[in-house]
Amino acid sequence: MELLRTVLRHAGGLPEARLAALRPLVRRLVDELTRQLATRLRPALTGTMLARPTHRPGGRLDLARTLRANLATARRTADGTVQVIPERPVFRSRARRSADWRLILVTDVSGSMEASTIWSALTASVLAGVPTLSTHFLAFSTEVVDLTGHVHDPLSLLLEVSVGGGTHIAAGMRHARSMVTVPTRTLVVVISDFEEGAPLGGLLAEVRALVATGAHVLGCASLDDAGRPRYSTGVAGQLVAAGMPVAALSPLELARWIGEKTA
Repeated sequence: MELLRTVLRHAGGLPEARLAALRPLVRRLVDELTRQLATRLRPALTGTMLARPTHRPGGRLDLARTLRANLATARRTADGTVQVIPERPVFRSRARRSADWRLILVTDVSGSMEASTIWSALTASVLAGVPTLSTHFLAFSTEVVDLTGHVHDPLSLLLEVSVGGGTHIAAGMRHARSMVTVPTRTLVVVISDFEEGAPLGGLLAEVRALVATGAHVLGCASLDDAGRPRYSTGVAGQLVAAGMPVAALSPLELARWIGEKTA
């Protein structure tokens, strides 16, 4: 994590030759962290085995449905027992839902957010592989940059993030609100220490406007390397009063929240 933080801090100013030399090592670290994270997150997000009737073999035999579908073949044998000839066996099949939910991660990349930025980028890449979600990644400090095109490659996403500068959460939320098309199928997750640098009234107004659309909104407090939350409790309290719950969640807990909302 310390190496990744150093790369994240200096990537924009490193000569391409130095960056190219570091890239293989950083790629291995990022890939390994992403794999470890995926093993924890995906069980909380992916669909379960659903008992959908199909006559194509491949899944496990659904005994109850097979019996109901073949009652017409039931015959009583000479010893009095009833025998069913399964002419139409029914199997279980794995059903997956289509990508009909939009997840917008609005990530604070101001100077105090290095550790959370790394975990946010890795989590976004894992979530991007979930078939039920269309995952978007907005990075903001005093400006907002849409890095959605890089979410399927965590190393590319990290190297595109420019950490530093001030904090303008309202701008990030305004951009997210412009992306909402089906509010009831949209999750907006703001990851920040909530140390807003702009007037607080603008942020609260953006929260109320976003909540009014009907989108599902959540504020996630930034975490340090040890997983301890670091955020302004005073601002967080006002955000909660404006309609946005705020919690200190690990990536796994965030995945469970998303899984519950999209179930």
